[in-house]
Amino acid sequence: MIQDHPLYLVLISVHGLIRGQNLELGRDADTGGQTKYVVELARELAKHPQVAQVDLVTRLVDDPKVSPDYAQAMEPLSEKARIIRLACGPRRYLRKEVLWPYLDVFADELLKYLRTQAHKPSVIHSHYADAGYVGCRVAGWLGVPLVFSGHSLGRVKRQRMLAQGAKADVIEEQFHFATRIEAEESTLGSADLVIASTHQEIEEQYRQYDHYRPQQMVVIPPGLDISRFYPYNRDDVLPPIPIQAELERFLLEPEKPMILCLSRPVPKKNVAALVKVYGEDPDLQAQANLVLVLGNRQDIAKSETGPKQVLTELLLLIDRYDLYGKVAYPKTHQADDVPELYRLAARLHGVFINPALTEPFGLTLIEAGACGLPILATADGGPRDIIAHCHNGLLFDPLNPEDIRQALHQALKNPAQWQVWSAQGIAGVRQHYAWTSHVEQYLQQIRQLSTSTNISLLNPVRQLLTLTPPPPVRHHLLETDRMLISDIDNTLLGDPESLRELIAALDQDKNLGFGVATGRHLESAIEILAAWAVPWPDVFITSVGSEIYYGPKLTPDTSWKHHINYRWRPDLVRQAMADFPGITLQAPENQRPHKISYLVDPDLAPTLTQILRHLRRQKLHVQGIYSHEQFLDLLPLRASKGDALRYFALKWNFAMGNLIVAGDSGNDEQMLMGNTLAVVVGNHSPELQKLKKHDSIYFAQAHYAGGILEGMAHYGFLEPPQKL
Repeated sequence: MIQDHPLYLVLISVHGLIRGQNLELGRDADTGGQTKYVVELARELAKHPQVAQVDLVTRLVDDPKVSPDYAQAMEPLSEKARIIRLACGPRRYLRKEVLWPYLDVFADELLKYLRTQAHKPSVIHSHYADAGYVGCRVAGWLGVPLVFSGHSLGRVKRQRMLAQGAKADVIEEQFHFATRIEAEESTLGSADLVIASTHQEIEEQYRQYDHYRPQQMVVIPPGLDISRFYPYNRDDVLPPIPIQAELERFLLEPEKPMILCLSRPVPKKNVAALVKVYGEDPDLQAQANLVLVLGNRQDIAKSETGPKQVLTELLLLIDRYDLYGKVAYPKTHQADDVPELYRLAARLHGVFINPALTEPFGLTLIEAGACGLPILATADGGPRDIIAHCHNGLLFDPLNPEDIRQALHQALKNPAQWQVWSAQGIAGVRQHYAWTSHVEQYLQQIRQLSTSTNISLLNPVRQLLTLTPPPPVRHHLLETDRMLISDIDNTLLGDPESLRELIAALDQDKNLGFGVATGRHLESAIEILAAWAVPWPDVFITSVGSEIYYGPKLTPDTSWKHHINYRWRPDLVRQAMADFPGITLQAPENQRPHKISYLVDPDLAPTLTQILRHLRRQKLHVQGIYSHEQFLDLLPLRASKGDALRYFALKWNFAMGNLIVAGDSGNDEQMLMGNTLAVVVGNHSPELQKLKKHDSIYFAQAHYAGGILEGMAHYGFLEPPQKL
């Protein structure tokens, strides 16, 4: 159990535009309900007396095309809550699908930030797949519990898009589903708690994942600020609201009931289906106006692909059905307009409709309900729970136009039913979706999280976070301020002459430490280094990152062993791998307690993705490292050269920018990513070619140790480093 002391909560939400006031909801596909939820969650958690501090960590954006608010490194939300923005990739605003190459940098920047805080986090809560990728690394390095909220899931979205006729290769190129789903799998395998908004999310959506563990999942519906979302007083004569004049520009009979749809202009929101239903039904057109509030736009032609496609299709449909004077589609609206829109629609005895193909929760539905506006919604996702709690509307099949049409007619033609739904929505939202209830349930779950699997890490981490160095293991590690950490085979070794030059350079710089990170086990690494007359390293990271040793006495890092032992069941892994064709165990001397190594015949063996899916379905928590197109190492989820490198840097207080790392193959990939100074030697394996798109990784022309020297010269690494 987390001890009974004030909590320091770190929330991660990487993408979109996040600020404390005037959120640009609907600006694009990345500024939807998640951005609003995380900001309000941070504020509401900070109000609780058990919480000492809440940090909402997101990406810093310094781009003249967006507000300068997003370039502030820190923005207070309240006395105990703040937004922390970290530099990650290019300064410009990027859509979430292209952020993946920069997330390792984000993780390193977050670790650097947390090192400056007086206490380590009580918990890290990641929101969406990209933050999950970051969170499972940083939580693992620090040894703190990880909480995950998916918000929407890649497997579900891909299925829906394929069902609509999208081509698999086209949507993969645009949305990078393979990368996203792999991040979701890894996060679900690492998370101590998964918070979902609805039971359907757990029972149907998360079930599609190999790391599905319903016993570690809990439903906590999002909260709502009922001081903003409340019903109009029927006895009052209300003056016109600002956006009302904007709507009246479009409508010939603005006093008619309103069918209100409020969403982002993205294909999955399925707004075109709603317009088609309305356009093909003269009775609906006679009875009600259709109001589409789809974010804010300046010029459709200059919009991103998704919004441009949606908005163009809607305009063509309005023209096809000649709906001018019956449909309103304002270009802009403010956040303060939203509750007024709900109240206006309720005053006109209209309805709110959400026709999305799938809706993880549906925050707009509880907003509308709180204002007394009945709701009609997709039967896929969160609306099931909302209507089950509030009894204030109908569900429909979003792929069935007739189902949508009948729901609209039933809601608009029965005044007595409308009144019942309106009253029940107001009461139901107040009972089930208030922020006070959300926060109490949230903190109750956080307090129950176990830290027993991470006890061995607490002392080193606490030492780090209070800037107290660990007990000395070797004098040089305490004195040195920079490190070269290199792979051995085909990187450090291969050319005797360039190796001698590198050793001479290391010998001349007494403040430069030296370590190796290798797939070899310790004995093999020592033997090969001795054969090439390489000086004794300060640190050995061996067996593909599953073991760490220090100094002349080869002191093992037992904290690291305990840390990566999390959910590791090697006997069951071997059993599950036994029947695969083209895969055979390597020699016994290559097997280690936290590494199972295989030889792979690529012509016979399944792909790495297929292997990992098979293991996950057996509830085995592993990651696979494939290198040189013939070697496969299966490791615990928390083990890799990259994770071991960051653990080492964290424990010994090295800034990532003061580490230069060199490698040549796939098992070096994770340590080459992020904020380290990375060098790929000229004789590298083909599997590293994909890293050439990363400007932060230097590809040397020279081979072996010559490539390392070339990289050190490129980074000016033999010069004294700048102070932090």
